[in-house]
Amino acid sequence: MSPILGVLLLILSIITHGCTPNDPYRTSEKGSNTFYSTFTEPPKHLDPARAYSSDEYDFLAQIYEPALQYHYLKRPYEIIPLTAERLPIPVYFDKNGMRLSQEVAPELVNRAVYEIRIKKGVLYQGHPAFAKDPSGKPFYSNLTGEDVKKIEQIKDFPLKGTREVRADDYMLEIMRMADPQIESPVLSILEKYILGLKEYSEALRADLEGIRAQRRAKAGSTYNQTVDEKENPIILDYKKHPLPGVEKVDDHAFRIILKTKYPQFIYWLAMPFFSPVPEEAVLFYKQGALADKNITIDRFPVGTGAYMIDTFNPNMEIILARNPNFRHEGYPDEGENGDGEKGLLKDAGKALPFMDRMVFKLEKEAIPRWNKFLQGYYDNSGITSDSFDQAVSFSAAGRAELTETMKDKGISLLTSVRPSTFYGGFNMLDDVVGGYSPEKQKLRQAISIALNFEEYIEIFNNGRGIPAMSPLPPGIFGHLEGKDGINPYVYGWDSGKKRAERKTIDYAKKLMAEAGYPGGRDKNGRPLVITFDNAWTTVDSTQMITWYIKRFKLLGIQLENRTTDYNRFQEKMLRGNFQFFSWGWNADYPDPENFYFLLTGSNSKVKFQGENVANYANPEFDRLFKIMENMDNSPGRLKVIQEMTAILQKDSPWVWGFHPVAFALYHQWMENVKSNAMANNTMKYIKINSAQRGSLRHEWNRPNFKPLIIIAIILVIGSIPAIVSVRRKRLGKGRP
Repeated sequence: MSPILGVLLLILSIITHGCTPNDPYRTSEKGSNTFYSTFTEPPKHLDPARAYSSDEYDFLAQIYEPALQYHYLKRPYEIIPLTAERLPIPVYFDKNGMRLSQEVAPELVNRAVYEIRIKKGVLYQGHPAFAKDPSGKPFYSNLTGEDVKKIEQIKDFPLKGTREVRADDYMLEIMRMADPQIESPVLSILEKYILGLKEYSEALRADLEGIRAQRRAKAGSTYNQTVDEKENPIILDYKKHPLPGVEKVDDHAFRIILKTKYPQFIYWLAMPFFSPVPEEAVLFYKQGALADKNITIDRFPVGTGAYMIDTFNPNMEIILARNPNFRHEGYPDEGENGDGEKGLLKDAGKALPFMDRMVFKLEKEAIPRWNKFLQGYYDNSGITSDSFDQAVSFSAAGRAELTETMKDKGISLLTSVRPSTFYGGFNMLDDVVGGYSPEKQKLRQAISIALNFEEYIEIFNNGRGIPAMSPLPPGIFGHLEGKDGINPYVYGWDSGKKRAERKTIDYAKKLMAEAGYPGGRDKNGRPLVITFDNAWTTVDSTQMITWYIKRFKLLGIQLENRTTDYNRFQEKMLRGNFQFFSWGWNADYPDPENFYFLLTGSNSKVKFQGENVANYANPEFDRLFKIMENMDNSPGRLKVIQEMTAILQKDSPWVWGFHPVAFALYHQWMENVKSNAMANNTMKYIKINSAQRGSLRHEWNRPNFKPLIIIAIILVIGSIPAIVSVRRKRLGKGRP
């Protein structure tokens, strides 16, 4: 057969079968009840005692279940039971053990007791840690390298078991946060509140150091701690030391005892840190043979949630599958006003979850990710700057709307102000930009004026943001709108336009002169140079860095950029080796305490390894914080917050930056979609119309055969002379 004929047959085959060569999924997945989305960076931790970032919670919260959760639909955000039978109501006692009222002043409270009763019948997902041999002992214990030779993921183990969740599992997780090997990021915060937790963590640290010392002495100079603990993991005895702040009532109830009144603790009980973790799983993963293959609780969680890890290949895809042991939980039957009209209550009472599987593909590049979303291969998408104009336009009133192209595809837009703050910060320990004198305050105020975040939001966020006046974003108690809410050191109030107006660069230059830097030069005429540390390593970041340099230059300040990778950046922050930096914070829970603690002296990054990266320390602010943090929301609390805000605005340890406005797109076949900035376990509510998706995918991705047909015609026409020539030669050879 001639090559030309072979090409023609191939083209004919493609046309005949009508294939879609760019479909990224397996044929077996067509029509399946599966959600498809993406992730850009693999999650670093899936251990609930360690994980503390939004990209980790996207997976973790679908698998683990703390006692409480946020109502999916109601606003303002409302805490409701998840695995708990009911919301725990704290009981307060004074130093003499006398019970106090709920309205008692925090300074009178010596103990706050939360009793949490867990629902019966809550089962863990099937897992080899629960598999038993005929005698009732763990089937997969003392595993060797040979035993796990063919094991790459948890699903490769043939035997699995389950059991009911017990109070001990919740208590164990609190103890695990005190384990120095885990390095829980919230331990220092919880030690302030949970009775005896600090002493307990110190005791475990001493135990760990003692065991390491024994091993080091036994091995001598050949000892390698990293290698040794990977092959022979250290298992600390959590029951060796008392932890008075955690008490067992019975198999389905336990108490957490705090040292003071702390109303925000109810929010902590909705975070993965307080999820149940079974001892069987901890011991199972402590086997060296599994650690050698990177099969750990940090990669393969063991939970009770609606979903469980099916495939964990962080360099390609992560797949979650429905947990067959998931108990009955119904879709909400009430929400906020308007939810019914939006169709968000039509599934009220129906059993969760709705989807069988969730497939997350690694997509580092924005353009391929966007194109696959438009083709219907991903069910939802964010909007990057490159694709913003293609997706969104603004009405004459300034309201964001979808473009006609998006509307034609039936795509929906979801917008919401996030309970987050992105800010620039000064190292208050630095001799140049730090300090609390009027001159230092004016220097930071001048820079705050020059860094025009209205402009930044327009250039880099396509208008998706609200300039910040303080740490508090909209929706958090204490956030004020209008004239009362402006930062008077950076903005004035235009009564005619009824809006805040940023102060001018000329005014900022005047502040610079009063700060001792007229024209950006010191008393010796030398230019003021300030270093800028950030972890912006992508190509797109260059423009943002240039913007910062130009804005500082307006004041005569030379900004010296020092971009590093994130790990190196964190080291600099920890050591205080910086002057100016960029950072952000997403709310753990909707309370002002969760933002103002970022600026308390006791939470300093350099001195105490806390989250106060600016190392700000104002005694009056700290005094007010101690009053505010344990108060219930009230006019009295609002007054204290206003006093704290005024101190921060004057000292200006941060350039307040902006609060982001999230824009999310989703296809018409996704149902029950509502933004919830506080809840992370929302995927169980989502519903997919897979038949509609399949039909639209086929319609949107029909192969365009016209170019192929034209090529085929050209090949046929072009091949005619050659075919005629070959025939003549053959006929010539056949003559007598």
